[in-house]
Amino acid sequence: MGERTEIATLGEFGLIRHLTEKIELKNPSTLKGVGDDAAVLDYGDKLTLVTTDLLLEGIHFDLMYVPLKHLGYKSAVVNFSDIYAMNGRPKQITVSLGISKRFCVEDMEELYAGIRLACDIYGVDLVGGDTSASRTGLTISITCVGEGEKGKVVYRDGARETDLICVSGDLGAAYMGLQLLEREKSVFVETKEDFAPDFSGKEYLLERQLKPEARKDIVEALEREGIVPTAMMDISDGLSSELLHLSKESKVGCRVYEDRIPIDYQTAAMAERFNMNLVTAALNGGEDYELLFTVPLSAHDKVEAMNGVRVIGYVTKPELGNYLVGRDGGEVELRAQGWNSLGE
Repeated sequence: MGERTEIATLGEFGLIRHLTEKIELKNPSTLKGVGDDAAVLDYGDKLTLVTTDLLLEGIHFDLMYVPLKHLGYKSAVVNFSDIYAMNGRPKQITVSLGISKRFCVEDMEELYAGIRLACDIYGVDLVGGDTSASRTGLTISITCVGEGEKGKVVYRDGARETDLICVSGDLGAAYMGLQLLEREKSVFVETKEDFAPDFSGKEYLLERQLKPEARKDIVEALEREGIVPTAMMDISDGLSSELLHLSKESKVGCRVYEDRIPIDYQTAAMAERFNMNLVTAALNGGEDYELLFTVPLSAHDKVEAMNGVRVIGYVTKPELGNYLVGRDGGEVELRAQGWNSLGE
């Protein structure tokens, strides 16, 4: 075990200074970052976008199998994803932590290393935050500020009848990665000694759960093609839940096709091994952080030709409801069965 420095030896402000003193600002819109009562941002004629996520130990993450550096990275990226889902660009974040005495300075360095790596990769500035003592483990709250072009910010309420429904990437992998980690954890708890988890051939599933990426590339590809989606959101709670959100906000219905839902081979293999329904995992798993968006029918050829994008259905009149069309042509009504932290 490496050197361990008690957080109390630095104090709140000392810890903040220690974790943030080497941060370099990347965006001209950041006039003032960490070190004052508030960050100062100048966007001129751009629209400012703000999103916040709260992550609680024992609810949103389990440190028995989630490395702190991965946790920091994921905590930042899920906020970036929300900004990209508005067709915006993330620019700044603030990070607030609730820290119990179980953690030391080196632990927080690992967490911040992940946050800073995400900021470096996506070109985002860490401009402030807060820390507090916690009696319930680790709490992470990140607020992300982004910018959007006037006339190009995309909401959830713009989908119209005959629009195409598209998704990026593949679905269900993050959920199967979580099932794998939970299974190995339960085996470890039962056996304790001489336990080595078996993750060979399942690296993609673990990466999707522990180190997801925001789809900056898809947003940039849409921009290159001159496509502004009519509605868009990221898939954090499962495709079914997000489709129903989009339909409700846009006052429309939808048809999506089971055989069009993109699923990776490792996801399918793990679902079979766990005796799980593959389509259910893809529809309801969540944490994929892929983009769900609608485009006019006229954009069909362009989106069909885009790498990493699949047309999975179309928008209908609201009275036709929201249905999954099976491989046999039968229709099943979509239900919101994604993860809910406030559920029973």
